[in-house]
Amino acid sequence: MIPEEPERDHRIDDEAIVDCYHETERAMGWYYYLEGKITFPFSAVIRIKHPFNPLQVDEIVTVDALIPEEHCEHGISVEITSDSGDFAIPLEQAIPIDADSETKEAILDWHYWKARGYQF
Repeated sequence: MIPEEPERDHRIDDEAIVDCYHETERAMGWYYYLEGKITFPFSAVIRIKHPFNPLQVDEIVTVDALIPEEHCEHGISVEITSDSGDFAIPLEQAIPIDADSETKEAILDWHYWKARGYQF
């Protein structure tokens, strides 16, 4: 498990999952937190291979949008454009490269939360 980051934990608790008591509320809390913080489009690098898409580690993609909220009940995914095609990927698969600081912070909050073993 990755080390605890109290400042990041505080931001997640106060902004993303505040007053969320069950999985649907946490899913929507995260969705709206990310929707409010991320500026699209931005370039990202693929950080992990995923079994359900052809992207390779270190491949560069353009992240275009969050997928619609009704499809984010079990995780957060984004629409991407790449040389491999246009499709949706889990947000934890990509690291922003040329995004603004608020976008990077929000996405890294998501990566941190997932890496700490949390789920909706």
